[in-house]
Formats: sequence, structure tokens, C-alpha cells
Amino acid sequence: MELLAPMRLYTLSKRHFVLVFVLFLICFGITVFIGIAGPKIIFEQEHNGDQLLVKNGSIKTGPFNLVSTPLTTYNQQLWLTCLMQAEHSNMGDFQQPLEIYVELKGVMSDASVMHINKVHQKSRMLHCGAKCDEIIVLHLGYLNYTQYQVLVSFKGLENITYEIKVKFVWKTYNPTFSQVEIWFRFVFVVLTFMVTCMFAHSLRKFSMRDWGIEQKWMSILLPLLLLYNDPFFPLSFLVNSWFPGTLDAFFQALFLCALLLFWLCVYHGIRVQGERKCLTFYLPKLIIVGLLWLSAVTLGIWQTVNELQDPTYQYKVDIINFQGMKVFFLIVVVFYILYLIFLIVRACSELKNMPYSDLRLRFLTALTFVVLVISMVILYLRFGAKALQDNFVAELSTHYQNSAEFLSFYGLLNFYLYTLAFVYSPSKNALYDSQLKDNPAFSMLNDSDDEVIYGSDYEDMPLQNGRAIKATAKYQDESDSD
Repeated sequence: MELLAPMRLYTLSKRHFVLVFVLFLICFGITVFIGIAGPKIIFEQEHNGDQLLVKNGSIKTGPFNLVSTPLTTYNQQLWLTCLMQAEHSNMGDFQQPLEIYVELKGVMSDASVMHINKVHQKSRMLHCGAKCDEIIVLHLGYLNYTQYQVLVSFKGLENITYEIKVKFVWKTYNPTFSQVEIWFRFVFVVLTFMVTCMFAHSLRKFSMRDWGIEQKWMSILLPLLLLYNDPFFPLSFLVNSWFPGTLDAFFQALFLCALLLFWLCVYHGIRVQGERKCLTFYLPKLIIVGLLWLSAVTLGIWQTVNELQDPTYQYKVDIINFQGMKVFFLIVVVFYILYLIFLIVRACSELKNMPYSDLRLRFLTALTFVVLVISMVILYLRFGAKALQDNFVAELSTHYQNSAEFLSFYGLLNFYLYTLAFVYSPSKNALYDSQLKDNPAFSMLNDSDDEVIYGSDYEDMPLQNGRAIKATAKYQDESDSD
């Protein structure tokens, strides 16, 4: 008979459960309030197009000569966007194809100017309703120069009959926010490391084969959370390279997909008796989540590689098969959601009469539901009704606009994992806990993940990895012979 390490979850009263949820919400609220008081993330500098025209240039064609502000590594990235507005607002909704020509130069610290790329030509669509959509002219994922010079020209607008206004906007990360980000990532890295060590220390007396499925998964998720917080993040300020940013995106995708896989495995594994075979239990789930991870990483790598060669590259516009990939991604997401709902319904129907399994199920579902609701509220407040329409993968339009958004997402996931680690870890007196031994429902859990090590009547007998069962039987035999 295989005995499993107990969880603190079994010893918590209703008052303790309420306290756990309240502390979770308080910690999350603190991060949000700190974020509200924090600096703005994106620093913007606007320029009117008529002030940037070179001699004999036209507002409809350019060329426009733009020079960025002096930059440091704390600015992290650089965007140049273009906003056009038709003079007559009664024209209604219209679209106008145009060609954009971009020439990019970099200014060195000694004031010498370097040609970065040849002139790039890109086809874009100007879409105007009440206001025109913003056009991303170029994006630099890392900064190699202290300043940039850009020459922008248009083709395709010279024959339109209405007048337009052109405005260019430089966007970079606020250096003050970059320093705040470094410190908060460092705090989360330290907290996660401490929680990981404490969780591992609490399970040291139990063999790994005796851990429950939640405890095994927490031993995977906590190190991945450490990577999600990215202990290598300061490298992006020390090294002018695309690698630190790509590594950060890779870690985030890895952790989020591992969290999705955790939900599938726990809701299925909590009701599966005996051994869970890799082929039938893990493989289908790995395929579903793996497709989501592969889609996100593929687009991220594709964007990074092409931006290195062409700063004007935009995958949403320049990948012919982007819409097909978007549909594929959404289909996999829908399939994942339906599969997860199916597993939750099956688990609830089968385990409602099993006290300990039902407790595990209800706690995980309640906490996860709270986290998902908070995430949906944040997304809706950030993006509104367009959250699922225009923001497929994170880019400038989906980057955090203020410190509150950044800290709320990071704090939410971190405190979610910290809470799970607390309730899934054994309590200090787990080896001698007598609450479980007299529970008649415990006999139903012997052959599942819900088996719990419990003390014998001989309270001074040490308990380790189930060996006290034999010691208890020997003690009882000696008592009978007397």
C-alpha cells in the first residue's frame, strides 16, 4: 500500500480557508496600489508632420526627417508610430492603401552617424473612421545607438482630394519604470526562491514517490515561476542584444503553458486511481498545450528574427498566413477550454461524496476561479471589447500602459502559486497528525492520491515514509501477547 504525503489543506478549518483567501486578496491589492502610485510605463514624444518636412516636401508624401531623443539601455525599446487624420470628419469610414519608405540611421556616442539598413518599402492600409488607426512605422527591440535618425516618405496619398494631418510619435519605456521593474522582479525572484526552498524543505521527510499530484506539480511550477520572474532580466540593461528579451518571452510562455497543463493534469489526476500512463494520461494534454506554446513561441521568434533584418517588419501585416495561424490558435484555445470544463464537471460529479478529494477539488477551483475573474476584469479594463479582436499576441498595443497593470499581472500569478504552495505543503506536525487516523472516510483513500500518512496509537513512534505501519503492527502484537 502506497501512502502519500499529507497536505496542510486537510487540517484547515473554514475560518482558515477564509483567512487564506483574504490574505491572497490583500497581497494582490497591495501590489495594485503600489502600481497605481508608480510611474507611467511608456514615454511618448509627439511631432507634427508639417514641422518635420524637408525642403520642397509635401504633407501627403513627405519626406519627413525625424530625430529621436537621446536614449539609454533603460529605454529598453523604441517605436515610431504615425497618426493621420482627415480634415473633414464627415467622410465616414474609409480605407486607403499606401506605401511607406523608411531609412534608418544610428548616432554613436561620438556623434558619428551609421547607416543601419537600406531603405525599406512596406505596404500598409490606412483605415479611418471617427479617427484613423495608428500605423507602426518601425520597432527596435533593443537599442544599439544613443540616438536614431529616420527619414519617412509616403506613396499613394498624393491623389486623394481631402486634406490630412500627419503626426509622428516616438515611444520608449520610461527609464524610471525600468528601474522599478528591476526592483520588483528582484523582489519576486527572492520571494519565489524562498517559497520554493520552504516547500521543498517541508517535503524532505517524504519520498518523492509519496507526493500527491499537486505536490509534484508544485515542485515543477515553482522553479518555472522563478524563471517567469526572470532572474536574468538585468542583462538586458548590460548587454545590447536581442537575447535577454527573447529569453524573457520564452520563460513567460513556458510558465503560462505549464500552468495550463497543471490544471488539466490535476483535474484529471485527482480522480484517476493507480498509475497514470504517459501515453494515455499525459500525451493528449501535452499535445494541446504544446500547440499553444509552439504558436506563441513561433510568432515571437519570427518577429524577432525579421526585426533584426528589417525594423519596419510587422508580422500581423507581413505574414501572409497570419490569419490562418490566428484561427488555428483560437481553435486550440477553445478546445482546451472545453476539455478543461469536461474534466472539472467529471471530477465534481465523481468526487462529491469523497471528503478529502472533494476538498482538494473545491479549493483549487475556487482559487483558480478568483484568479481568472481578476484577470478577465484587468483585460477588459485594459482593452475593452477589442480584447479578443485585435490583440492576438503581445506587442505595443498590448504592452502595459502603467505600473498597476504590470504589477497586477505579476503579483496575481506569484501570489496564486504562493497560496497553492502553502496549502499543498505538509504542516509542521503532519507526521503526527491524529485528525486523519480516526476519520472513517480515510479508508476510501488508500489506493489513490488522497492517502495520507497518519500517526499510530503509539504516539512516540517515529513516522517516515510509511515505515511506522510495520512498527505499529509489531507494537500491537506485543500488547496482545502480554
